Amino acid sequence: MIVRPHLHWFRMLLAWRGSVLPQLLPRLFIVLILSIIAVAAHDHILKLTVNLSTVPFSLIGIALAVFLGFRNSASYDRYWEGRKLWGQMLNETRSLVREALTLPRNGDEAATRERARELAGLLAALPHALRHQLRNTDPRADLEARLPRALFERVMASRYRPATLLLCASEWVQRETREGRLDGYAVLAFEHNLNGISDVIGGCERIVSTPLPFAYTVMIHRTVYFFCALLPFGLVDSIGGLTPIFAVFVAYAFMAHEAIASQLEDPFGTEDNDLALNLMSAGIEVALHDLMGEPTSLPARAPEQFIID
Repeated sequence: MIVRPHLHWFRMLLAWRGSVLPQLLPRLFIVLILSIIAVAAHDHILKLTVNLSTVPFSLIGIALAVFLGFRNSASYDRYWEGRKLWGQMLNETRSLVREALTLPRNGDEAATRERARELAGLLAALPHALRHQLRNTDPRADLEARLPRALFERVMASRYRPATLLLCASEWVQRETREGRLDGYAVLAFEHNLNGISDVIGGCERIVSTPLPFAYTVMIHRTVYFFCALLPFGLVDSIGGLTPIFAVFVAYAFMAHEAIASQLEDPFGTEDNDLALNLMSAGIEVALHDLMGEPTSLPARAPEQFIID
């Protein structure tokens, strides 16, 4: 994802990275060529003349705008839900570390903090494991740097590694309870937050495994490009030589909306407008280390200059 500070309105007009314009340029160039052909045919430079009425384009354009609005809303709902789930991950892991530091009894503070450090290490590795699972990438380097060797091998041997780390956290609570350091109320508090993390993992897996219906996406995609290809021949009779400018501008508006919706449909990917999962994973880890009173060199927020995450 592109993470950048707020831009001045003029610089926003010239923004390149993070927009969908680079990937649309070849398609807009085709529309430009079709517009030049339409103007040449209208001015009888070519022997073939194709002039279409603007009425069907007005009707189709309105309907297409409505369909694109629904398409973007459906895609943004998935993006927004993913964002909320990762925000919940931060809240639940913070609560677990706080409870591990304050709820145990019958032990000195140093021993309590040492045991809490074990749980914090599991929880710090969990968002990294979830990020790699959602992106279908190899988590070996991130997990090996954060987990003990035996635990690392156990997690890597499993298929659903975030769920395995969550199981290890639950086993930590079980050991603390068996040794008499947690009472029933404390166990309920831990279980509530652990179940919250389980909901986060399941929610993210649901978004990844259930894309929008393919037929719906294809229908809108075909309609947009068919509309943009014929648009110059509908405009040329009314605006003449200005057809290339307006045809390309309208095509950019429709194609950009379709391209943005396509990116947002999978919010956990690595495209420019997907969620910044690398930064969010690091932010959760920094928050947990901060609760433990431990310094970390990981970035806690986005830098002043934009980054690709």
